[in-house]
Amino acid sequence: KAKEVRGLAERVITLGKRGDLHARRQALRFVYSKNVVEKVFDDLAERYAARPGGYTRIVKLGPRQGDGARMAQLEMVAEEES
Repeated sequence: KAKEVRGLAERVITLGKRGDLHARRQALRFVYSKNVVEKVFDDLAERYAARPGGYTRIVKLGPRQGDGARMAQLEMVAEEES
């Protein structure tokens, strides 16, 4: 499931980098919260402007204690220092 969410997050950030009205409306198809879309278009688009892709990373965690299911965490890649 983390791999599936990763693709959606990458797509929304790429739309945020485009920054036009059509891209914003396309992002609202995936993310229903206008506050989240505003943050992606304002903050994350500037943060990853020079990066061509690969904005997220999947970190595997240990098994969940209750049922032993494999757990993973999706995190944003830190911006590179120039």
